[in-house]
Amino acid sequence: MSKVVKFGGSSLASAEQFVKVGNIIKADRDRRYVVPSAPGKRFPKDKKVTDMLYSCYATATGKGGREKMIAELNDIKARYTEIITGLKLNVSLEDDFKKIAEDFLNKSGRDYAASRGEYLNGKLMAAYLGWDFIDSAEVIKFKENGEFDSDKTNEILSKRLKESVHAVIPGFYGSLPDGKIKTFSRGGSDITGSIVARACKADVYENWTDVSGFLIADPRIIDNPAGIETITYKELRELSYMGAGVLHEDAIFPVRSEGIPINIRNTNSPEDNGTWIVESTCQKSKYTITGVAGKKGFCSINIEKDMMNSEIGFGRKVLQAFEDNGISFEHMPSGIDTMTIFVHQDEFMDKEQQVVAAIHRLADPDTIEIEADLALIAVVGRGMKSTRGTAGRIFSALAHANVNVKMIDQGSSELNIIIGVANEDFETAIRAIYDIFVTARI
Repeated sequence: MSKVVKFGGSSLASAEQFVKVGNIIKADRDRRYVVPSAPGKRFPKDKKVTDMLYSCYATATGKGGREKMIAELNDIKARYTEIITGLKLNVSLEDDFKKIAEDFLNKSGRDYAASRGEYLNGKLMAAYLGWDFIDSAEVIKFKENGEFDSDKTNEILSKRLKESVHAVIPGFYGSLPDGKIKTFSRGGSDITGSIVARACKADVYENWTDVSGFLIADPRIIDNPAGIETITYKELRELSYMGAGVLHEDAIFPVRSEGIPINIRNTNSPEDNGTWIVESTCQKSKYTITGVAGKKGFCSINIEKDMMNSEIGFGRKVLQAFEDNGISFEHMPSGIDTMTIFVHQDEFMDKEQQVVAAIHRLADPDTIEIEADLALIAVVGRGMKSTRGTAGRIFSALAHANVNVKMIDQGSSELNIIIGVANEDFETAIRAIYDIFVTARI
């Protein structure tokens, strides 16, 4: 077998954490390729190295001056020195930091600055394990427009990995055609791990972090929520979009195309099985729902017009008003004579009157009503398809909790149900849904 293992920032924040990671890697000889993040927080009020690098670069390119920049860079160097000393490594990063200082003063770019956290941690990890180090800039490629070049990367990376039995490939960054560093969005080391897994045709992609997999609900809302043993790519996509963390939502795409499962594991509790993310499964979930997640900060625009359903192109005209103003919509439930558009409130507020005017001009509705401060909640689960009365149970639970439902929208896949409630009812609604489907079963 072949496994790719990615470790998050909290897993590599100190020498002590490095030792845990090293033990995990050595415990399974199938773990052949490692993708490290930059050092994260060692304690709650600590700083992530990536944030320190962003700040240092801003100082270098602003009015902070060289001396202040060097002082900030020395603070970052101290983090790595602490790891080197703790691991008793015969490694020096002096030349690397000299080059980083020069590059910062030459305005090498924020992406370059941010990437150095992973780059340096990758070098330390390779030295600690005695494995090959592969600079991601050489094997992860982006197009001139900044779009990830999947095909070219897979070709170059596959060839390079065949030359190494074991290797460390830093996460988060790659390079543009001109050689300039380009990063993925924050949390992009998850994506790098997935890309590496695809390139070496791994049997499993293990993503190690500081939690034992996905939970059915947000632990900040539900005390000790149950864990998710197995989740499909589609379910994960729905929950990640609605704010469920742990894994970058774009990390599923490279491995999904190859049918490679992802295993979310806990560096601090390696004995836990974690959560398996798979394309499909015959395993039934313990509960009807796989998870419930949501976000606050939406508003709805309700458009009414008699005989709307018989007017060809009406929906297109309404959506054009949003497109022309650079606003994407989240959901669009409709009735015979009504259509409701849900959008992010912060994107919509400054352009609301332009959008309203454009809808009137393009679609000639009878009335338009706007409601703000709404939350959307996604109830997701492959078990809902084969279970009767799921929507009814949700309505019942919310009614007993005195939560007024503003909107309900079920996709044709029967994989998820989206519910709209007032912001102030968000936590209450999450608890009510969790209780009816999970607590009542325990």
